[in-house]
Amino acid sequence: MSGGATAPVLLVALGGNALIQKDQAGTIAEQLANLQEPMAQIARLSRNHRLLITHGNGPQVGSLLLQQECCAELPRLPLEILVAQTQGQIGYLIESSLDNQLMALGLELWQPLVSLISYVVVDQDDPAFQHPDKPIGPVLSAGQAAAAPYAVMQTAKGWRRVVASPRPLTIVEKREIRRLIAMDFIVICCGGGGIPVIREGRHFAGVDAVIDKDLASACLAREVGVDIFCMATDVPGVALDYGQPGQRFLRELSLVRARAYLADGQFHPGSMGPKVRAALNFLEAGGQRALICSTQEIEAALAGRAGTHFSKD
Repeated sequence: MSGGATAPVLLVALGGNALIQKDQAGTIAEQLANLQEPMAQIARLSRNHRLLITHGNGPQVGSLLLQQECCAELPRLPLEILVAQTQGQIGYLIESSLDNQLMALGLELWQPLVSLISYVVVDQDDPAFQHPDKPIGPVLSAGQAAAAPYAVMQTAKGWRRVVASPRPLTIVEKREIRRLIAMDFIVICCGGGGIPVIREGRHFAGVDAVIDKDLASACLAREVGVDIFCMATDVPGVALDYGQPGQRFLRELSLVRARAYLADGQFHPGSMGPKVRAALNFLEAGGQRALICSTQEIEAALAGRAGTHFSKD
């Protein structure tokens, strides 16, 4: 078994760059190659931790939406179905890559893995539904945008479809995930922020929305008892004045300063902002450690040698 019943529970939230890096086409061969290093690290960490893995899905959902645009004769699939498809697709890539790394360490015979299709409940009255602002899918021409049957917005890349990004309230499969952790499974779940659903009486109904992966991961962490929350992305950590000549990365960041920097607009709402908010949510709910690091430095960050570490002081 992995770390055993007393080992800390570690949640690693993988950013989209773990599968598709900048300037890549996003082929399956590229995605599998990109997963080798983070999966090798996670395999080694499984010796001393109970593990959860979540992941982004932005490029993959975008590809599916582009395929729908190119094949107009086929029925269009709703967004929640596309999210479910990417959960299965990426879950398979992560699980098979991690299994290979466990095998290289001689751990595959006793380290069980599972990929879990996950629903995440949102509030149907969330204000985000009145102001969709999350770009998804391909860039549209002006004519396509004018004729689109959905909300569109002019972005830096051009006209794109936009959907709501409501706040995650609860993970539907939290009880099952807790049981799997107790049985020492490595659980891959909440891919792409989870399938967004609303309650209709005793049932759930999917909605056209996307949930931020890091905020959903913080919600999951709170509900299943995670000790350490690590968000792995394509930068070394949290930076002030990001992209400017005075850019500087932070090794430590207190909750008080993080809130102040958020209020000052230091962290872009489409990139680092949700990660910082997720770290705050996790620690304020009783989590022990939260950190943001590069995908290549997960082990070093957990050892305190890399990344940005959040403190409650």
